[in-house]
Amino acid sequence: MNKKIAIINAKLFAPDAPEGFVADGFVAIGAGRITALGPMARYVPAPSAEVIDACGSLVMPGLVNGHNHAAMTLFRGLADDLPLMDWLTQHIFPAEARFVTPEMVYWCTRLAAAEMIMSGTTTVADAYFYEDEAARALVETGMRAVAAQGIIDFPAPGVPDPAENVAAAGRFIGRWQGSDLLTPAVFAHSPYTCSSRTLVRAKELARARNVPFFIHLAETRAESGLLAAKWQGSPAAYLQSLDLLDEQTVCVHAVWLDEHDISLLAASRAAVVTCPQSNMKLASGIAPVAELLAAGVRVGLGTDGCASNNDLDLFGEMDTCAKLHKLRSQDPAALKARDVLRMATGHGAGLPGFAAGGGLAVGRPADVILVDLDQPHLTPFYSVDNLVYAAGGADVKSVIINGRLVMADRRILTFDVAETMEMVAGMAAEVKKMR
Repeated sequence: MNKKIAIINAKLFAPDAPEGFVADGFVAIGAGRITALGPMARYVPAPSAEVIDACGSLVMPGLVNGHNHAAMTLFRGLADDLPLMDWLTQHIFPAEARFVTPEMVYWCTRLAAAEMIMSGTTTVADAYFYEDEAARALVETGMRAVAAQGIIDFPAPGVPDPAENVAAAGRFIGRWQGSDLLTPAVFAHSPYTCSSRTLVRAKELARARNVPFFIHLAETRAESGLLAAKWQGSPAAYLQSLDLLDEQTVCVHAVWLDEHDISLLAASRAAVVTCPQSNMKLASGIAPVAELLAAGVRVGLGTDGCASNNDLDLFGEMDTCAKLHKLRSQDPAALKARDVLRMATGHGAGLPGFAAGGGLAVGRPADVILVDLDQPHLTPFYSVDNLVYAAGGADVKSVIINGRLVMADRRILTFDVAETMEMVAGMAAEVKKMR
């Protein structure tokens, strides 16, 4: 059972307040949840609680990474500065065919977990092959996760026969449903790598098991043109025609959408995860985030995998997201810092399968981070908007997930990070020989 924790003398994240925080407060944690919070004047010490003096720090909800392929840390920097389809078909797919093994997925997911925890991410939506190993790694490191088994219509690591792709995802769900920290899910890679029959069967599985359904959607102009020529409609309209869009569907990227597509997503109650740095690096385009939010679509923020980003720091992603949409619209108020903070902590946690996050409140799962504000680049700290425009993952001092202290004073407590880096470095030496 998790110990009781009391965080005292802290600024408390409160995005609806003018400055976005309340000064001189406390948060009490027990049995994995927030049990009390408020001004220090109301703090009552609990004899058995571990006390963390957070003077000079902000306590805020942990960040939610809405889309990642965690094991792709092995391919960080492997094939930079290439268009998506060249990058994917000529470099990433061949590297995956050769190097993706259960051991690789396990250790490289652990490496991703270290990077995410150290930059304030407490929950991640992961999708990959051999997802059992990714799930095991994430649970062992103490992270909360929505883990999705990948489905694709050609031989894939762990599923050499494409006819077994949906069944393999079903077996994965059966092994992990009911886990405390992990929610299993389905990930159909995309409309251009999965047939209509596969997409329908994957969604039927997700509905039957009541789990989230993730899919890459409208990431590039080429994808949109391909589907328009083949199916006489946009990627979003194609998914709608197959009855894939509902409140349990998460469309990742969603870059090439028109007004009709946005209305389809809004009417179906499907969610979107935007990955601005990955989309920028691959020159895929800019998702219409402001328009999606205005239409009432739930929008979360993700990093995508390290092979197309190349880091997993959601603070950097927030900064990029806010500034990119100001530039796109030529309107400095198009996407405000508070909007992006809500995407990374609130709306992101409202995506299908995410139980935690959204704010600091009694009864919510205790997934919180402490951000060290006693830094030159965060001084003065007039409001939480400065988190978006000036903070970085290295400013995260401590991390608590499900009421468990996972990182204290920049030291991860749940696993050996040095061992993990050593294991991945050995694998990378083999990848390097391929180049």
